Parts: sequence; structure tokens; C-alpha cells
Amino acid sequence: MQLSRPRALPSIRAPQRRRAICRSPLPRIHFVTRSFPLSDLFHFSRGTAPLLISIPHLGSQIPDAQRPHMTPLGLQSGDTDWHLDTLYQFAQALGASVLGARYSRYVVDLNRPPNDESLYPGQTKTGLCPTQTFRGEALYQDDAVLTDAERAQRLEAYWQPYHAQLRSELDRIKAEHGAVLLWEAHSIASVLPRLFEGKLPDLNIGTSDGAACAPDILAAVQAQLDHCKDYTWAVNGRFKGGYITRHYGSPADNVHAIQLEMCQSTYMDETYPYGYRPDLADRVIPVVQSMVEAALKQTRARQR
Repeated sequence: MQLSRPRALPSIRAPQRRRAICRSPLPRIHFVTRSFPLSDLFHFSRGTAPLLISIPHLGSQIPDAQRPHMTPLGLQSGDTDWHLDTLYQFAQALGASVLGARYSRYVVDLNRPPNDESLYPGQTKTGLCPTQTFRGEALYQDDAVLTDAERAQRLEAYWQPYHAQLRSELDRIKAEHGAVLLWEAHSIASVLPRLFEGKLPDLNIGTSDGAACAPDILAAVQAQLDHCKDYTWAVNGRFKGGYITRHYGSPADNVHAIQLEMCQSTYMDETYPYGYRPDLADRVIPVVQSMVEAALKQTRARQR
């Protein structure tokens, strides 16, 4: 049975007006978004197992038309989920399909709803087309704001193709195996006062409070964490899963979604130029792999 297709995109809300210090209106910028071959938008490799690993924040590229309007910090793409393609190299041996973005979340956040509604009401919102870094620093010169047309074009040019590929691959795996595990791979700086208090646990599992994944699959993952003494962890704590986990996870349809949000301090330098640290990564990779393998084993038990 094929998975149902996502509903048509809702209309994009107009950005909230900012209070200006002077009478001059804030500059509004509109870029010309060109069409891209799909291979330019994301990396994709098809596997043989009932497993799709999605890395929507892997990309760090900024389109040429956008670059002149951005601040130096914006051009660094600092909130990228750096090096996760390297960290998840074990995926090929597991037979996983892997989908990873090429363009920065500063262009459009692939893990946010298309209508830009908040995933965590009452908390600081990072947004579909961000204008600030996670630390609250401006991404655009002169505090410029995006036009509605630009937001809509970014959805069409970047967001929709990624989700179309994700949906297509989930459908294919489900049709072939009868069950599918969607593993959402993410990472973030360990200390971000604007987004959360103190230091984040090293490993954060999210299943939308159990709505996106069957209990036995989550239990298999948590059993691996129970044996983990070197890292702190949480399940459905500060991070419960983003839009992809919540939207595509459907245990009743045998589609099980789990998000892992890792502290970047477990495998890399958290400051520019964000270098990969093999000495750290080699310790955490077996832990991540054990969780993926445990979830995959339980998913295979559900094949029909």
C-alpha cells in the first residue's frame, strides 16, 4: 500500500512587521531563484534495507543571488549540521538509503512546516526562512526582511524537491518491505542560551512523544542508551522531533520516524571553522550505529 501524498502547501504567512527605530522602512529583498537539477539540491543514494537516513541540515551552500545580501556570519552557515555524512558512513554497510541537503538551512529550513508554524509553542522560533542565527545574530545586512514572493520561491525551489524525494523513497521502501524506519540525523551546538538553558544532553532522541514511532522500536533504541556510560542523553526532552519526524512518522502505517539530535561537542569543534574531530567521533560513532541497528532490527521484525 502506498503512503498518502502530502497535502497541498498552505499559504505562507506574511512576516511579522518589526518596530523600526526610525521612520525609514526596513529594506525588503527579493532574489531571483533559478531552477536546479535535483542532483544539485541534495545527495541521495538508494539502499536495500527498510531504512532511510535523512540529513536535512547537512548543506552549507548559499545561492549566489543571496550571498551579497548576507552578513559575514550568515555566509559561514554556522548552524549547519556539520560532518554528519562522515559520521554516518556506516549507513552504507547497513543497506540504508541516505538523503542529505546541499543548501544551507539559512536558505530554507527543510525540517520546518511549510506554513512556518511553531513546532515548540512558547519557545524561541528559528523559522522556515531564518533571518537570525541560533544565537540571535543577523543573517542579512541592514536587518532586511524577505518578501513573501521570495519565501514562496524558496519553498518551491528547495523545500518541495527534498520532501518529494523523501516521500518517494519512503513509498518505495514501504512497498518493498512492508515497513520502513526513517532516521532523522541532526546535530547542534551544545550550549545555545537563546534556545535552551544550560548544556544540552549529548544525545537527544525525539519521536513526537511516541506519536512517530512504535514503542518497541523506541525501547530498542533506549536499551542501547541504557548501556551508554560516556554520554548524557534524553528521550523526548527539549527535542521531540522536527517537522519531518512528526509529519512522516505513522506507526499505524508501519512508518516509524526517530530523530537523533547530537551535541556537536561529541564529534567536532563547535567554533569556526567547525573542524571534524576523529578522536571524538570514533568514540561516539559506535553508540549511534548501535541505536540505528537496534531500531532497524525491530523494524525488520515488523515486515510483512
